[in-house]
Amino acid sequence: MGSLNEDGGRLFFRSETFAIKRSEGRRGSDRNVQEPAQTVPVHTECDVLVVGGGPAGTAAAIAAARLGADVVLLERYNHLGGLSTGGLVIWIDRMSDWSGRVVIRGFAEELLSRLTPGKIAGPPKADWGSRDPTKVAYWSLRTAAYNDTVTHSPTLDPEWLKAESLAMALEAGVHLVFHAWGARPIVEDGKVAGCIFESKEGRRAVLAKVTIDATGDGDLYARAGAGFESNVDIRDIHGCMNTAWLFGGVDMDAFLAFRAETPDQFSDFMARGRERLRFFEKPVVSWRRDIAVFMGPRLAGYSALKVEDLSEVEIRSHQLMLEHLAFYRENAPGFGNAFIMLSAPQLGVRHGRRLASAGPLTREMWDGRVAADEIGVSPSLAPKFANVSVPYSSIVPRDVRGLLAPGRHLACDTTSHSFMREIPQCWLTGQAAGVAAAIAADHCCDVADVPVRELRERLGAQGAYLNPLKEIAIP
Repeated sequence: MGSLNEDGGRLFFRSETFAIKRSEGRRGSDRNVQEPAQTVPVHTECDVLVVGGGPAGTAAAIAAARLGADVVLLERYNHLGGLSTGGLVIWIDRMSDWSGRVVIRGFAEELLSRLTPGKIAGPPKADWGSRDPTKVAYWSLRTAAYNDTVTHSPTLDPEWLKAESLAMALEAGVHLVFHAWGARPIVEDGKVAGCIFESKEGRRAVLAKVTIDATGDGDLYARAGAGFESNVDIRDIHGCMNTAWLFGGVDMDAFLAFRAETPDQFSDFMARGRERLRFFEKPVVSWRRDIAVFMGPRLAGYSALKVEDLSEVEIRSHQLMLEHLAFYRENAPGFGNAFIMLSAPQLGVRHGRRLASAGPLTREMWDGRVAADEIGVSPSLAPKFANVSVPYSSIVPRDVRGLLAPGRHLACDTTSHSFMREIPQCWLTGQAAGVAAAIAADHCCDVADVPVRELRERLGAQGAYLNPLKEIAIP
């Protein structure tokens, strides 16, 4: 069992976190400047505006466009995929439940199916759900077996995930605007009517019937006046940040053999690493045997909503990358010829805000109940829990209209956030948001009034996995 959280939940993720002494930072100023009023030109108008092209935003844009909506997607970087690509979160957490059944399907399943051999790695389908000790031992070293069960948890090439995400968006007819930072929602009488963005052309606006906040940190809904929570348990990894990196020129088979076959030597290696670097991380496998992924060290005590904190985490992560390279080249089997292949262009933020909604996803809902407004199903954290039914209400703000909020900033408690922030769950809620937004735009209704039956029918037609609601009356 995990340690008790302050909110009565439990810590399930025991990966090492590092609370460090923060720098004093630059002295702030109490002065203000007056920004002159200006007229902002409208860049374009559309049915559905998606702000943020991460997993949730990409899924939302494509799902909406496939239903005939005119969709514009604003993305601040030069690629789609967010943390799954630019953040090097190329280890995709569990898509299957503890029986081996794939429950996160639809957009997620289609996207991964486009990655041909050599671009994706993981257990074969026949092994999903296996409890064979030999298979579990093998895949547990390769991030695909947990609780003595082999799972569908692939690792993949981030560049090919970018390419296939882009191809799917273009095939669906999404209009993409890269290098555009969604800065402020346009709010009229409590309803979001689009977004002002910053770019090389200055401030411009997109007007939309429905807006989807897929920023990951709830930047738009917070500025629109929606309620939110930002509390985290600093002992849990979902409150940590770091920049991930890749080392090339390695022999991961040799390193994994060292880890599995000489546990005493491996423990000594880890102890020496902590003694020398203090903040020390072990690598995980990638889609290739000669590339290692470092998903940490995970730095605690910083806020994803403060620019000075973001800057300090970037600086410390890059310094640690160099220190890890030197130590691993000197001491780790398989790393003698390692080189820095890539540091992630995007900072690895796990938590910023969580939406306030009328129907958040909470720890009490892990008992197998099926939400009357279910939009998807997530695997649970452990075999003793049932699959988790994800409600539509968890992405609908309580306080503003015209906006949906899929992705890691949805409405949930801190313990549920530990898995609902993962890439597959973001694909799940993003696809649902896109379908709902397209329906709302077509029906000229608010997102809160989207007919649940139609939403589920459209999601099912797009391949999403849903529980039957035989005994629950739905609108």
